[in-house]
Amino acid sequence: MSFLIGLLTFVLVADCLLLVLLVLIQLPKKEAGAGIAFGGAAADALFGAGSGNVLTKATKYATIVFFVLLLLLGYLQSQVFHKPAKEFQRKVEEQGKSGGLIPPPAASPTPSTAGGISNAPAAPTLTLTNLPVPAATPAPAPTPQK
Repeated sequence: MSFLIGLLTFVLVADCLLLVLLVLIQLPKKEAGAGIAFGGAAADALFGAGSGNVLTKATKYATIVFFVLLLLLGYLQSQVFHKPAKEFQRKVEEQGKSGGLIPPPAASPTPSTAGGISNAPAAPTLTLTNLPVPAATPAPAPTPQK
């Protein structure tokens, strides 16, 4: 799929360059403007005096190809880049149907080293008990003021 996206992207870039060249060599309506400045007379030399019709048709077709390629590439890329989200959503729905939560991964023991030296930070050890929390000593009662 990514090869197809790359190939279509290359064709899109080539079509963009073709569109730029077609627009630059077209004859302007009033014989002035960017068409004359960037080689409008060259179109007459290459394609003949009636080249306006050929260039206009080529520009229309290149524009249609441009928009079709844009829509196609947008659709293909949305399919490729949203695949992990769809897969994640499917797994969440499966867990919801089974009624259970995903258990946390089991703690793996820390690897022992030959000399007892390790760059890994030491994991804190927690001791959990069901003992009640000792009550704090009550604050002394305020003395009445006269």
